[in-house]
Amino acid sequence: MTFPFFQPSANLIKPYALMDLDDTLFQTQRKIDAWDLATGETENLICASVNKQGQPLSFMTQRQAAFFNWLLVSTELIVVTARDRSEIQRVKLPFDSWQVLTHGAIILSPDNKLLAAWQQHMYQQLTPLQDKLNQLSEVFANHSKGANSQLVFTPHSDTFDSGKISYNGTNKRKLTIYLAIKHAQKDHQVLVDLADKLPLLIRDFDQHFYVHVNANNLAILPHVIHKRHAVQFLLEHHLDSQRPSFGFGDSLADLPFLQLLDWYGMPNHGQLHSELQSASTSQ
Repeated sequence: MTFPFFQPSANLIKPYALMDLDDTLFQTQRKIDAWDLATGETENLICASVNKQGQPLSFMTQRQAAFFNWLLVSTELIVVTARDRSEIQRVKLPFDSWQVLTHGAIILSPDNKLLAAWQQHMYQQLTPLQDKLNQLSEVFANHSKGANSQLVFTPHSDTFDSGKISYNGTNKRKLTIYLAIKHAQKDHQVLVDLADKLPLLIRDFDQHFYVHVNANNLAILPHVIHKRHAVQFLLEHHLDSQRPSFGFGDSLADLPFLQLLDWYGMPNHGQLHSELQSASTSQ
């Protein structure tokens, strides 16, 4: 059997680029300074996201902006982010393909509509966990109100479609997806210590939930919620298997979805980079 040699072709097949956002394509000024990012001088920064008041919050360096522009022109860019549907609205970048949001609980189609099949799947997975999530919410909400507490607690929820009309005439229900905790003084170690204690404080915690800590963010997530689950669904049901795929992410939580792709990488900063750096220096 003979095999052909490679011949360049003018028929470009755009690969899929599945990309985390925060700390991968852009970051806050504080992190730009901490990481000493190249082309990150203040006069060169480009606003990528705003806060709830509409003020600039996160920025791209000149190199990041050039990279993002190359992605837009050369690939089909698919967002894969922990941001929910309200938070993604504060990202001021043009997206025109699939969006995986809220750690994978939400998938938006290229026309910005909820993917019905995934909505119904998530409804079935999250409904049995609502009592446990609400109990956890009450515990952390009460704790965060304490006079000495530095923890800032936020439950993340969305409306899901069951696909069936219920007794009250609707097929939609607002469900809690996951719980987020920040430290008011950005003390990362406090969040790490809390993450270690959770399985000891809450009965059967590991059976239903896992914890992800990155910088000043601690997320308590049901096992059924993960970027990997949503990306796998897209790859199997909606993306062209003949097209190549690659992606980038900065955190350990990104690695499982990245490993589904043909190629993957990370920025030269952030959690994944630090873990790899530590592993290589300890050998």
